[in-house]
Amino acid sequence: MIENQSGINGMIFAAGLGTRLSPLTDSKPKALVEVAGKPLLWHAINHFYSYGVRYIVVNVHHFANQVIDFLAEIDFDGLEIVVSNESSQLLDTGGGLAYAQKLFKPDMPVLVGNADVFSNAPLDKMIDAHRKNKSDVTLMTMQRSSARQLVFNSEGLLAGWINHESGKRIVARDCANTHEAAFCGFHIIEPAFLDRLQPNRVFPIMDAYLDNAATCAISEFVMPPGYYWFDVGTVQKLETVERFVGNDNR
Repeated sequence: MIENQSGINGMIFAAGLGTRLSPLTDSKPKALVEVAGKPLLWHAINHFYSYGVRYIVVNVHHFANQVIDFLAEIDFDGLEIVVSNESSQLLDTGGGLAYAQKLFKPDMPVLVGNADVFSNAPLDKMIDAHRKNKSDVTLMTMQRSSARQLVFNSEGLLAGWINHESGKRIVARDCANTHEAAFCGFHIIEPAFLDRLQPNRVFPIMDAYLDNAATCAISEFVMPPGYYWFDVGTVQKLETVERFVGNDNR
């Protein structure tokens, strides 16, 4: 039985346009595209809930009313879901967090995930590591093929970012020994870090992490082996997940 994480907020990003999932997203939001007969957003909520999260903020934009209607039907015992409505303007991940800040329960960190990530990653272990390390932010990573990689120092602190296709590199901390890892889309943010985010702006949260990496403890949590993780951002990737589920690999 997973501990009830009553001391943590949850936030699931469900506002994306889902253009890479067209034509499936021509008449519905990406968050409501189905895997194994249930919307991606249901799986994301169930993942958080299964690890004890009982308060979740979901942001909406594309076909917002469809998502809002779906959330009204969710009935998990003891779960409260609140909508952060970005119908007037899509704010990206950083802007979306800043906009939703007023909805979070005060003095509690925020566990963040994406509706288009299908995973059973051990969120309880990540939460435990975040608390033990007393980090400002914790980012879940894994070793996987990706042009964009985060760079961490020998202490597991965020040191930079690199795009191997374009050659662009951001150095946030000067350090000799570093390693690269791919971001999994799960992160935990302390309230004091949220206070650093500028409201009424459109920006990705990773920009804020890199801007503050030199002065904040932005730590890496490596997803342990034995768990599954899929990015369901394209039709091809959706088909891969369906084959995985069909083979009963969960």
